Amino acid sequence: MTTPTTFWRLAGMSYTQFVTRAASAVRAGLKEPAKTQAMAQEKFAYNQSAWSEGVQGKKVTIETLANAGK
Repeated sequence: MTTPTTFWRLAGMSYTQFVTRAASAVRAGLKEPAKTQAMAQEKFAYNQSAWSEGVQGKKVTIETLANAGK
């Protein structure tokens, strides 16, 4: 018996990568002015920092999904 899995996992992607690509494809398929409004929502930024022995390390601003988790 095989373990059931999702197609995005079979494609070697995480769920976050799949959702990001799917959302980008939907936004790209919209007509104006909805497309411009949706594309503005695609941009994001957050701060990431590593913790070691209860001390927070240097904060790094993440602006693209490709840089997340590095």
